[in-house]
Amino acid sequence: MKSESVSKINLRRRELLAGTASLLLGMSHSRAAVIFDHLPWAPNAGDPPTPAKPGSWLFFTGPEGRAMEAIADRIIPPDPQTPGGKDAGCAVFVDRQLAGPYGRQDGLYVQPPFHAGTPNQGPQSEAGPAQKYREALAALDRACKAKYAGKAFAELSDSDMDTVLHGLERGDFKLDGVDGKSFFEQAVKDVQMGFFADPIYGGNRDMVGWKMIGYPGARYNYLDWVDRHNEPFPLPPVGITGRAEWTAKTR
Repeated sequence: MKSESVSKINLRRRELLAGTASLLLGMSHSRAAVIFDHLPWAPNAGDPPTPAKPGSWLFFTGPEGRAMEAIADRIIPPDPQTPGGKDAGCAVFVDRQLAGPYGRQDGLYVQPPFHAGTPNQGPQSEAGPAQKYREALAALDRACKAKYAGKAFAELSDSDMDTVLHGLERGDFKLDGVDGKSFFEQAVKDVQMGFFADPIYGGNRDMVGWKMIGYPGARYNYLDWVDRHNEPFPLPPVGITGRAEWTAKTR
């Protein structure tokens, strides 16, 4: 009797599994589709970053934005093949970062007392990136106006802007109340990130940075090319939301 009950249970289990398999196969056939000219998945289906909002500045004021665009264009100047930092959206990238969690120091301990830390401890200051940029850009324009007959940084000639930036890098061009050398180093890092980050963050517009270095981007598979050294990758880069020509021109 006991053996017969076990056999019936096993039979029901096999019937259930067989029925489930048939259902799943039937569902997969009913949902089949032909895929062409786009990636075979829905963008941002997992845990995507928040796309940068198009439009005007979210953090910078007008003068701050113009100064940041000028800085970006001198750090990454344009050439006949590649746009410079301004047209690549590097200032937009910095603006969106400063308007978001990075600028607000979200997730960092920001309660006093504050003490100078060792280099490997990172920033040890009450002032976060947003406040430091605001103070530094204002001090930069004041210093330039004092030296260049009332002209703000963005109004200088390219050669004069280069002179100012080289002075900040060496520590020779002083900013009132601001460490100009540290500001220059941070601006270089942030502009570089904006030039090579995924376009979803506001920079690397049309993937110009990736195209310049031949980076394939967020392609799901390019194993055929992993061992093919010193050969240019023949396909255009792909970002988190797809290829540049698939994305509406919103900025």
